[in-house]
Amino acid sequence: MLANWRFTAAAAAFCTGLLVTCIETSAQSLPKDVAVRTEIYAIPSLTISDQQFLSGDASGKQVTVAGEFRIAQGTGRLPAIVLMHGSSGVGAGMDPWVRHFNAMGVSTFVIDGFSGRGLTAVGPNQALLGRLNFIIDIYRALEILAKHPRVDADRIVLMGFSRGGQAALYASLERFHKTWNRSGAQFAAYIPFYPDCSTTYATDTETVARPIRIFHGTPDDYNPVATCKAYLARLQEANRDVALTEYPDSAHGFDSGLLGVSTVAISANAQSARNCRIREGEGGVLMNDDTKAPFTYKDECIALNPHVGGNPATAKEAQKAVSEFLQALLKLG
Repeated sequence: MLANWRFTAAAAAFCTGLLVTCIETSAQSLPKDVAVRTEIYAIPSLTISDQQFLSGDASGKQVTVAGEFRIAQGTGRLPAIVLMHGSSGVGAGMDPWVRHFNAMGVSTFVIDGFSGRGLTAVGPNQALLGRLNFIIDIYRALEILAKHPRVDADRIVLMGFSRGGQAALYASLERFHKTWNRSGAQFAAYIPFYPDCSTTYATDTETVARPIRIFHGTPDDYNPVATCKAYLARLQEANRDVALTEYPDSAHGFDSGLLGVSTVAISANAQSARNCRIREGEGGVLMNDDTKAPFTYKDECIALNPHVGGNPATAKEAQKAVSEFLQALLKLG
């Protein structure tokens, strides 16, 4: 990523959505994983509650988040992938993915959904930001990319990690597109990594007609794979194009193995909804399905201290699987 992400994100907040800074260089003699141009965008978005999101209420707080667009080497309109971070913000683990996709000839757009909201992390207090806010940021990023002269609007993919994986998963819902996506474009595919699937939304089997590919670890005690498997079964019953790749020896955040991380440790005081069953109720209120009361992060089902860590072997396997999927989907040379 840029040497000082927070500085560039802060700079982006002062513009109105157009280009703030660009760094362009010749592709001659550059390694394939180096982008020829970097653009920093301010993304007008909203900070709203989950109830507001689910009921279509756009009266929340106006906010500007940031996005870093790296244009891969190549000519004309290129495919692109939007990347959405998790509860710790844009970290070092994003860079191996960015470089890998750029080397494939796929441009990357990394959203920072935290800095513009005055946040750095929400793991110890997930209530700091509604569970669905990132979906608005994602659709707003799609609006920018769909109009970009170097982007093929029919070949934009969405990928997210943890909280961002949750957003990448549910951004596929037809209902959410109709309410919040004003770009006129659709993502070509959705790739959630270890998302939280503990919430059942109304009509959540009605996804757009695009493939969904989920990657998860069996021992994940931050966002358990079991709830994703249950959701997967419902989606398959509804004849949706969805698949789950499960790694039996990989904890939450296993793709940090791309950085060489091979240890698993407790994420101290991080909140996990692993014991919760959440369901959308009347008026868009998220309900605790066990207590039948509105869900909060103070509910007894909320657990602390989940494990997070990398697995270099499965990280490489997942990266290879994603690459093969994208090569076929995007018709890469």
